[in-house]
Amino acid sequence: MRPVYASLRKRARRIVSRFPPPDFYVDCAAAVRQSRHIFETEPVLQQLRGHLARELDDDYGHGLRHAVRVALDAGTLMLVECSDSDASAVLINRQVVVVQSAGLMHDIRRKHPEHSVQGAMVAGKLLAGYSFSREEVDDICIAIRCHEAFKASLPSGSPATVLVSDCLYDADKFRWGPDNFSDTLWDMLRYTNPEFAAFVSRYPSGMQRLEKIKDSFRTGTGRKYGPQFIEFGLSIGKELLEVIHQEHGHLL
Repeated sequence: MRPVYASLRKRARRIVSRFPPPDFYVDCAAAVRQSRHIFETEPVLQQLRGHLARELDDDYGHGLRHAVRVALDAGTLMLVECSDSDASAVLINRQVVVVQSAGLMHDIRRKHPEHSVQGAMVAGKLLAGYSFSREEVDDICIAIRCHEAFKASLPSGSPATVLVSDCLYDADKFRWGPDNFSDTLWDMLRYTNPEFAAFVSRYPSGMQRLEKIKDSFRTGTGRKYGPQFIEFGLSIGKELLEVIHQEHGHLL
């Protein structure tokens, strides 16, 4: 990593540390705890996580650390979305396992062109050896195929299928908030290592993409809480841009 990026990463993390946790984690604290409990105690998830630890590369910002965060938030979203339903606790918990599995695998082909399509194909083959029904495998693959931002493809199928997909999408887009500036951006820069001037020239378009994400959340819970994640990210990004020009402008 270029020294300037290492310096900016430290500043960005200090900026992030001044922000409170997004309201999602406060208001939905019970569901957050339940999602984590399911994630840490369900054998099939631990088996899958162990396999993916060998498959996912953190050097591009979308490795196991990112996947676990998405899986946990997707599980929380599922629990909140189902809290008023007539479904049994057993069925809801199984849906959490399904969406957490999708979260773990959604970037399994992140470095490939059309990574969501390729990832869905790989996931379908991998899950053939796990204790999922054919319908559950289909739901996971559909969710992976439809998780990218700014893509025309939207999930279709039963309400349960669409909900799995929408929870995965929203949990993944939560990462475009503070996580983007504490971890993801710097992992990607460590991998691509662009010239500093090229990075700065692309910065405004990256901020514009963040702005557009605010209106893309799909679940009711995501639409309620997702925009705050993005607002935090925008505020962090704007402050970091000031640091770039004030303290590193001589490098441009």
